[in-house]
Amino acid sequence: MKGYKKYYGQKLFWYFLTLIFAVILNFILPRLMPGNPVSAIASKAVSGMTDSTAIQKVLNDYATKFGINEPMYKQFFMWLGNALKGDFGVSFSQYPRPVSDIIANAVWWTVCLQLPAILVGWILGNILGAIAAYIKGAFDKVILPIFLFIGNIPAFGMATVLLYLFAIRLKIAPSSGGYGYDLIPNMSWTFMKSIIAHYQLPFWSIVLITIGGQAIGMRSMSIYELNADYVKYSRFLGIKDSKIVGYVFRNAMLPQITGLALSLGTMMGGALVAEMVFSYPGLGMTLLSAVNGQDYPLLSACTLIITIMVLIANLAVELLYGVIDPRVKANQQD
Repeated sequence: MKGYKKYYGQKLFWYFLTLIFAVILNFILPRLMPGNPVSAIASKAVSGMTDSTAIQKVLNDYATKFGINEPMYKQFFMWLGNALKGDFGVSFSQYPRPVSDIIANAVWWTVCLQLPAILVGWILGNILGAIAAYIKGAFDKVILPIFLFIGNIPAFGMATVLLYLFAIRLKIAPSSGGYGYDLIPNMSWTFMKSIIAHYQLPFWSIVLITIGGQAIGMRSMSIYELNADYVKYSRFLGIKDSKIVGYVFRNAMLPQITGLALSLGTMMGGALVAEMVFSYPGLGMTLLSAVNGQDYPLLSACTLIITIMVLIANLAVELLYGVIDPRVKANQQD
């Protein structure tokens, strides 16, 4: 038990340290962008005014209200203190709407799209890789290379291809949005059907680019395990091949779980780009609007939430790995 505490304690420490650096970078980097976004908000308030002194006073009032006239370190601690309370400030580009309200509306669209898509792609990729290693034939020589080629297409490229084929040419899927623009969100079957229809292209664009990389990794590990000494010895003893293969693929899955944790950040980044291509109302579109509007509070909040999501997903995989990997168990018992 003491070994487990040490193992998980080290993991939690490094994840906490990563979070601290991520929080600092999430605050600083957006503020290095050129331009003054507050002036755009203030210009609406001073439209029609001719007194330069009054205009300057309004600009100073807005700068004080948003805290941009304070030194960077003071801004950081003010932002951090408010963020710990769940208050990320007011959006510059959607003033006076609170950032927390925008994030709350967008984050569930991203979670419900990306998490199932990444997991489905990971599962399908591992199944394809295992079949290609064990059965071979067309799975190894035709299907796997196809998905490997697809997996090397950038996320925006796959999203654009699916958009052109199914939305523009064949016209069998919606081209953008999370639901029909003529619908009001409710629990009716019409609204649910619209959500499902708009979900398909972003979902499959993420799944398709995930399969190839996972499949080639699983195939390599499965071939390595199939040629291991314990497999040859088991076959020599006359143990059924189905039982041996079960152990082979279970051992081959362990590096794949690690690979899932390592690639979650990259997968999520690609999925956010897919959201932008399809104008899906998740964090991807929110992030794009924040960049275009030089919206520091919204941009910092988006990147922080994405970072926390990736860290939580990685930590969950690490904890799962510590439970299922017999080597970790043996080290903790020693």
